[in-house]
Amino acid sequence: MNRKDILDGLRRSPMVEVCVVGGGINGLSVFRELALQGVDVLLVEKSDFCSGASAAPSRMVHGGLRYLENGEFSLVRESLVERDRLLRNAPHYVAPLPTMVPIFDIFSGLANGVIRFLGLTRRPSRRGAIAIKAGLGIYDFLTRKRMQMPGHQFRSRKETLRKWPALNPLIRNSATYYDAWVSHPERIGIELLRDGLSAGPHAKALNYATIEQTAPGCFACKDEISGESFAIRPKLVINATGGWIDITNGKLFSEDARPARLMGGTKGSHLIVDSPALHDMLDGHMIYYENEDGRICILFPYLGKVLVGSTDIRVDDPDMVRCEADERDYILQSLAFVLPGVRLRLEDIVFQFAGVRPLPASKDSFTGRIPRDHFCTVLDGEDGGPPVLCMIGGKWTTFRSFGELAADMALGRLGRPRLVDTADRTFGGGRAFPKDRNGWIREVSAVTGVPLGRVAILFERYGTDAEEIARFVAAEPDHRLPHDGYSARELLHLVRTEAVEHLDDLLLRRTTLAVTGELSLVMTEAVLDLLAAEKAWTTRDRLEERTRFLALMRERHGVTEQTLAARNEQRSKPCETTAKSG
Repeated sequence: MNRKDILDGLRRSPMVEVCVVGGGINGLSVFRELALQGVDVLLVEKSDFCSGASAAPSRMVHGGLRYLENGEFSLVRESLVERDRLLRNAPHYVAPLPTMVPIFDIFSGLANGVIRFLGLTRRPSRRGAIAIKAGLGIYDFLTRKRMQMPGHQFRSRKETLRKWPALNPLIRNSATYYDAWVSHPERIGIELLRDGLSAGPHAKALNYATIEQTAPGCFACKDEISGESFAIRPKLVINATGGWIDITNGKLFSEDARPARLMGGTKGSHLIVDSPALHDMLDGHMIYYENEDGRICILFPYLGKVLVGSTDIRVDDPDMVRCEADERDYILQSLAFVLPGVRLRLEDIVFQFAGVRPLPASKDSFTGRIPRDHFCTVLDGEDGGPPVLCMIGGKWTTFRSFGELAADMALGRLGRPRLVDTADRTFGGGRAFPKDRNGWIREVSAVTGVPLGRVAILFERYGTDAEEIARFVAAEPDHRLPHDGYSARELLHLVRTEAVEHLDDLLLRRTTLAVTGELSLVMTEAVLDLLAAEKAWTTRDRLEERTRFLALMRERHGVTEQTLAARNEQRSKPCETTAKSG
């Protein structure tokens, strides 16, 4: 991923077959699909890869149990197939998640479910045991031929409260079924990117770059790092910018030719909570529950912390999305409803995030009824310019099949065949994934000289890609950082191989330091020093980057400089590096 080489190549030859605009999970998926088919494809992302809505998913990989009541059976079927594929193709990041549904009624939701299914009303209502039983029965039926995980089961009130005594005592019973969760969603995006780039020099991708039409069929691409602009001439443009699709179309068409509104996204906010008692109370399960207003909420263990969410609010400007105080209060109130004995303090919230669900434009008064399925719309090019294929809707779980759909439409327009099927293609650290993890760790440790404990940490973070990183770590003297799990050489490898341009790329997306609340101010300064040295930044550049990052953490994630400073003593234990470490 050499940025200079990509820019030099585009200056020499502005012609590309396909330009994908948007480096979120769906844009990266269609980029990978096209690259593997040999298409000359350029991906352009205005910020960092997976930095928008794709950095703010619920971390669930699921079929969408509640979509059944909308009648979206085909979406649920597709989602369950893709969920099971991810369990096989990305076992380093996607794992089964037992999910418990507390049930407060028996018959509630039956009549309303039928009426909603017929389209006669859109009002939410509480789901009772029979409605939930029916939904879970459909879930099991749709996965009966694969059966990668156990079927659902019901517990009585007594059995449920014995296992989760802190639950609201008004429950009637509970149901448990299996879905999945993803530990590092942004890293999956990077691995898709690298898989696409591995296809050859015909695949190119730029973060921190924008595109705008200058004349019909002609576009200017601006490198936001250097400020330089250059012309590109694509045969087809794919708009994969999700909640930003209409804004992007405003850049791809002149004002007179601007297409009608396509998107109507909603905001979902989540909290990451540091509460060991709550974490242990969940016993490895997600609680998938209804708040008193009928809104579905989630609560599950996440990398040693607890993830709680979410909201569903219409938004006009996706660039201004953040978790507001009233949303935070709503989420905490919902938690207090399902677990009335649990009381969290504001200081227990170590991170918060919000993203835009890329939903199609809709006038539905209840956001939960807006369809979650995905489709592609092709807009004719302006005055003979290239057509623009817009990827509408979609959910994180179905990124592969959505990318496949868009790529097949693009291939059809280009008159090219599909050469590679990605349905069973492992990627990144999921390739050659060992059945005997401990044996694999011992072997890599023996070959590289990196201590066992350190290789185990790398394996947890990167799967089998840990071997490449361990070899890099061991190649030269390493030095410790003020966090017990990271060393300079590991982060340097990420900077050099994963298109890191800013501090937040490294601390928010290439690693989980920020999202898990393990980032301290002293660690921030140490990583900034490493990045500044690698990028040859001036003192002024370093100061501007520091100011930029701290403002982002404060305004978007509710983490102040004072909070980071207070964590300095909490993460001071040095990590194991290598025998060559300084």
